[in-house]
Amino acid sequence: MVGIMGGTFNPIHYGHLMMCEHIREEFGLKKVLFVPAKSPPHKGGEWVAEAGHRMEMVRMAIRGNPFFEPCDVELRLEGPSYTVETLKILTGEYGAENRLSLILGADSMVQFTTWKRYGEILGMADIIVAKRPDTDSRALDQAIARIRAEHNAVIHLSGASELDLSSTRIRNRVREGLSIKYMVPECVEEYIHEHGLYTGE
Repeated sequence: MVGIMGGTFNPIHYGHLMMCEHIREEFGLKKVLFVPAKSPPHKGGEWVAEAGHRMEMVRMAIRGNPFFEPCDVELRLEGPSYTVETLKILTGEYGAENRLSLILGADSMVQFTTWKRYGEILGMADIIVAKRPDTDSRALDQAIARIRAEHNAVIHLSGASELDLSSTRIRNRVREGLSIKYMVPECVEEYIHEHGLYTGE
């Protein structure tokens, strides 16, 4: 199986990395593709760094892990990034020999039925869900049960939990002139400061 970790990665942080490494081992994934969104449709009110910066931070953060791979498929598409379109392309590239597994946070799983053509997504990939510390377990369980029943979907609940760490918190700390050490890889921290990212949100 090939894991698909999509996200804004604004910026990528240790929460993303530790969760994906845990999931890779837990489910025996051959690799995990990190897919930054070019124009995320669900981030309307959020300031998002230019896609090239976010892609470069992903590349630097996962360098050295032979099981992690950057993927710029969404950056090559026009308009907003929709998972259904991304998976169509990745199925053509990886799906013949590998089942795709879409890695989601619990909040995304609860909102999954609002995604564009979500039924098609379930036909192209299994779902692996990681909980957050503030996960509403009842809402998550209900969402998973409903989607399984209606679509005969393959949904796995991972033992991995996302760290209590968010890109929003990191951006706020940068803007306030506070340290983000130990929240992101050192190379990402240096890149943010070198390029003046998140200082003027």
